[in-house]
Amino acid sequence: MSEGDFTPEQKRYLEGFFSGTQIARGAPAAPAAGASAPGPKGPDAAQVEAQDRALAEGGKLVAEEKAKREEHPLDIYARMKQSAKDGAFPKALDVFRWKFHGLFYVAPAQDSFMCRLRIPNGILSHWQFRGVAELAAAYGGGYSHVTTRANLQVREIGAEDGIAFVEGLAALGLTSKGSGADNIRNVTGSPGAGIDPDEIYDTRAAARDWHNHILNDRALYGLPRKFNVAFDGGGRIPVLEDTNDIGFQAVRVGEDAGVDPGVYFRLLLGGITGHGDFARDTGVVVRPEEASELAAAIVRVYIDHGDRTNRNKARLKYLLDDWGFERFLAAVEDKLGRSLARAALAACAPRRAPDRLGHLGVHPQKQDGLYYIGVVLPVGRLSVAQMHTLADLAGELGDGDLRLTVWQNLLVSGLPEAALAEAKARIEACGLDWRATSLRAGLVACTGNSGCRFAASDTKAHAEAIARHCESRLELDAPVNIHLTGCHHSCAQHYIGDIGLLACRVPLDEEGEDSVEGYHLYVGGGFGSDAETAREIYRDVPAAEAPAVVERLLRAYLAHRESAAESFHHFAKRQDLQALRALAETAS
Repeated sequence: MSEGDFTPEQKRYLEGFFSGTQIARGAPAAPAAGASAPGPKGPDAAQVEAQDRALAEGGKLVAEEKAKREEHPLDIYARMKQSAKDGAFPKALDVFRWKFHGLFYVAPAQDSFMCRLRIPNGILSHWQFRGVAELAAAYGGGYSHVTTRANLQVREIGAEDGIAFVEGLAALGLTSKGSGADNIRNVTGSPGAGIDPDEIYDTRAAARDWHNHILNDRALYGLPRKFNVAFDGGGRIPVLEDTNDIGFQAVRVGEDAGVDPGVYFRLLLGGITGHGDFARDTGVVVRPEEASELAAAIVRVYIDHGDRTNRNKARLKYLLDDWGFERFLAAVEDKLGRSLARAALAACAPRRAPDRLGHLGVHPQKQDGLYYIGVVLPVGRLSVAQMHTLADLAGELGDGDLRLTVWQNLLVSGLPEAALAEAKARIEACGLDWRATSLRAGLVACTGNSGCRFAASDTKAHAEAIARHCESRLELDAPVNIHLTGCHHSCAQHYIGDIGLLACRVPLDEEGEDSVEGYHLYVGGGFGSDAETAREIYRDVPAAEAPAVVERLLRAYLAHRESAAESFHHFAKRQDLQALRALAETAS
C-alpha cells in the first residue's frame, strides 16, 4: 500500500502509534513529518552539542568525553553513597566521575581517596580549619596538604568514608564540588586581600562571586579539560595569575584611556606553564564587579570550541593558538552581547613589584597596629595537631582567618603587636616556624609518588633533602625559588622556578631495565615581569645527587652574580647553559 492510500487522519494516527511504541522501548520519539530533530536541552546542552559537532566532523571522543556523555558526573551521587556503604572504590571511568565531587582514588600510590577542597581566595575561618582537621583525623591520614592553588587536600580516606568526608565539609560551609577532573578549579586570589597596605583591590569579593557563580551554574561543568582562574589585587604577595587560563590583574586606569578612570582588572588569557606558555595581556579591562560575567562568557566559548578528541590539545591555550586572540575575543563579545572595553597598558599606573618573601615572617597590615605572620610549612604538610594549634592561634590572638597561599604556606592575620611574641612561640612549639631561609621561602613540591600515580619521584621528601643539604652548607641573602614536580602535568610549576626539577626514572644500565628516581633540572624560570620558562641544564640526575647539584648551582650564583641585587633569574638568563654548567662544576 502506498503513502497515497492513507488519509491525513490515518497518517497522524500511525505517526502517534509508532512514536508511542518508540517511547515504550526507551527510544526518543521520531520527529513529525517535515520537522527537524530537537537538539539537546538544559544546562548540559552546550557540552552535548560540542560533542556532537566533534563526531559530525569525523572525530572520536576521548574516553572522558564518552564518560560524561553516558552519565553526567554530577548525577552519580546516589551511586557514590551506595559504593561507600559497600566499602568499594570506583572502577574504570567512575574514577574520573568521582573527581567531580572532589574524591580522587589515587591507587596504586595509595589505596585510598584524596579529597581536595574549594576555598575561594584561599581564606577560611579558624573554626572551618579546625573542622577540616577533625575530618582528617576521623576519616583521613591525620594530616593535610596546602596546595599550589592555595587550597587544602586530605589523603588516606577509606572507601567507606569518602561520602562522610564530603558531607562533613558541607556541614562546615565548605565544598569539594568540581575541584578535580574537567572543571574550573579552586579560585585563587591575593592572600593579603583586605590587609595588604599596597593592594590596589581587595580580591575577596570577586573571588567569592566567581566561586559561587561556578557552583550554581551546571553548564560551567561541561568543559573539555580543567580550567584555572586567578585574581591578583596588586599587593605584595604574588598569586601567579599569569600561569592561569584566565588572570585578572588589578590596575588603576588614568585619564584619557578610553574608559572612565578607576580600578579595573586587566584580562590575561592562556596561561599553562606546564605547556610552556604564560597568560598574555589582551588589552581588555573590566570593572571588578563584572569579572564573573566576563569569565563565564570566556568559559562558554571554550566549552563550545575546545578540543574533545585530544586531551593533550584540549586546554584553552590551544584554542587561542588556533584562533588567535582577536577571533576568540570577538566570540566572547558575541556571548556577552556587547563590546569589551580596552585600555593601553601605558594608561595604567605601574604596579608594585612583588615581595618574594612577603608570604613568610611578620609584616604590618594596612590596619594600624595589626600584623600578619606567614608560617613556613614543610612543602605544604600539616599534621592535625599543628592545624589545631594554628586554628587556636587565629581564633584567640588574630582576626580568626587563615589565609592559604600558592606558595604552600599560610598567613595568620589580624595580630596586634602585643600578641606577636606569643604567636611566634606557639608556632615554634608545634614544630613549625615563621622565620624562613631564603631557600625555603620559595621551596615548592607537588604530592610526588607517595600519593600520586603519575609522579616518578618522591618530590616532597627530595625537596626536604635539598633544603636540609643546602641550608647546612651555604647561606642565601636573596630568595631563590626551587620547584619540584613529579610529572609532565607540572602541578608544582617547575618551569617558573629559578631552579626547577622534573621527576623522571634514571636508567642504571644501557637496557634501562633497572632505574632509580631522579630529575631533569631547569634554570632561569620566572613569573610576573620576569615571566620566562626555565631551560633544561641537566638530564637524568639521580635523586640522591640532586641536593649537591642544586648546591653547586647556588654557589655559582653567589660567586659570579654581578652584585647582591642580581636575582638568580637574571644571573641565569645572562649565561648560556654550557657556561653555567662550567661555573657550577668549579663551584666549591
